[in-house]
Amino acid sequence: MLKILTGALAGVALTASAAIAQEKMRISLQLPLKSHLGQNLLLFEKEVEARTGGAIDVEIYDSATLYKDKEVPAAVGSGAIEAGVASLTRYVGDAPVVDVFYMPFLFNSEDKVRAAVADGSTVRETIETEIEKTGGQVLYWQAYGGAIMLSNGDPIRTPADLEGKKVRVFGKTLGDFVSAAGGAPTLISGSEQYLAYQRGTVDVGMTGVSGVKSRKLWEVMDTITVTNHANIEFVVVVNNDWWNGLSPEIQGHITEAAAMAQADVRDKMASIESEAYAAAKENGMTVVELTDDELEQWNAVSQPVFDSYIAATGDTGQKILDAAGK
Repeated sequence: MLKILTGALAGVALTASAAIAQEKMRISLQLPLKSHLGQNLLLFEKEVEARTGGAIDVEIYDSATLYKDKEVPAAVGSGAIEAGVASLTRYVGDAPVVDVFYMPFLFNSEDKVRAAVADGSTVRETIETEIEKTGGQVLYWQAYGGAIMLSNGDPIRTPADLEGKKVRVFGKTLGDFVSAAGGAPTLISGSEQYLAYQRGTVDVGMTGVSGVKSRKLWEVMDTITVTNHANIEFVVVVNNDWWNGLSPEIQGHITEAAAMAQADVRDKMASIESEAYAAAKENGMTVVELTDDELEQWNAVSQPVFDSYIAATGDTGQKILDAAGK
């Protein structure tokens, strides 16, 4: 009799457990789980499941196992998956204003970046409004740091060093920047860049330094040029219909978890980049800092990028640029 009762109680417990985990929240991530964005998602998962008492079961699919970065906006917008992490520039086709963060040297300080991504800022609100029209809405932002350039042999110090070279980019505006400097931009997904460098598909790389560490890019490139010519932002986006189907209470718990995860990754960004640079040096990479004169040469060729942005975004883009300038 005792065994029967024990088995029955176990069955009740399993049934109760199954009843609690009512909603799956699958999240697609192009980076490895060991990357700082992956670790941040693990924090988010822990917070969501604790705050909702297991009512939301978060599942993270890292390393582009479900979708590549460029596929995430459509997958989330269509409801093929509940949530995904995408580089902000992946929305440029539907919302060209997102590329304000890739305007050359516009966000050249931590204070400027924080002001732009703060809740309620003109820059953030305008971008999120445009993204929501795609069927997905921004849950929170994940900081990824400044953009750098990678090369083999000689560093990329001035625009003259890019002339005639194929350069990996991850957005239209970054491509415009490379073209303005005399290079040939090649759009390559983050998950594919290691092979692109290894095979010589491109001569020069462009990424965030944390990606050098998480992807072990020192195995295929030997030099980092610290340009910080753009600020890389990722966003965690949820499908509108899925989100609107949740109760206000559950939405509140997820929003609180998102706010915690967002602040955590932003506050750690400086140390994350510092550790990545140290790891790159330890693995044989040369890290090159630019002089003021060299930075001025980059600025001198950048005006066409701003002109193209305004042409693509009109008054909305000008409003964002004005806000960013303040």
